[in-house]
Amino acid sequence: MASTLIFSSPRLSSPFFGQKLSTEKGNSRSFRPSLPNFRSPTCTLDASFGDNMTKFPRIRVWDPFKRLGVSRDASEEEIWSARNFLLDQYSGHERSAESIEAAFERILMNSFKNRKRTKINLKTRLKEKVEESPPWVKTLISFVEIPPGVIILRRLFLFGFMACWSVLNSAEAGPAFQVAISLAACVYFLNDKMKSLVRAAITGFVALVLGWICGSLLVPMIPTFLLQPTWTLELLTSLVVYVFLFLACTFLK
Repeated sequence: MASTLIFSSPRLSSPFFGQKLSTEKGNSRSFRPSLPNFRSPTCTLDASFGDNMTKFPRIRVWDPFKRLGVSRDASEEEIWSARNFLLDQYSGHERSAESIEAAFERILMNSFKNRKRTKINLKTRLKEKVEESPPWVKTLISFVEIPPGVIILRRLFLFGFMACWSVLNSAEAGPAFQVAISLAACVYFLNDKMKSLVRAAITGFVALVLGWICGSLLVPMIPTFLLQPTWTLELLTSLVVYVFLFLACTFLK
């Protein structure tokens, strides 16, 4: 009679060792080792982040001003402040941040379009005024052009420096040297636009003469108590000449 051999190992926990071992006689014993109580750790990534985030309550409001919580008369600074505040408050919710940014961009685009329409309306009105003006005004305007602001500021600084130089040296000598430099600068700028040195020189000299005549007529009308004792008629007239030279080389075609 054959004996039954049973092998057991308490350290093995695989379910394959739960099979039945039988003898020739049919006697059997089942081997079912106990499995340890294993509990899988809970991963924090399984949590839904979207459920714990604050959602922007006005995310579906169509009006961009109402979505940001500002009035239609709000200034640009107030709109920027509202946008930054809401983005800081709802930065963790992606859809809320996108909704806030979209409302802010719509307000900016509408503001840009309104400014552009205003400029177009001003240009249209100016053209209408010019067309309605007398013929001599149209002829005069045809010789005038408006350069970029940088050019205007540079030439204004140059002739302003000449005026200050003349005033500071008023007690020592007359402004003849400063006027000559200003005339040369005016002719140089005019030649750069007209591409004709002769025409530029004539235009600059005419501006000098007109400025001197106007200065001679206007300066005596100024009350004496407003003038310094060292400010002579020649000096004050030269200041008017600087203005005429600046206008000629800056705005004439």
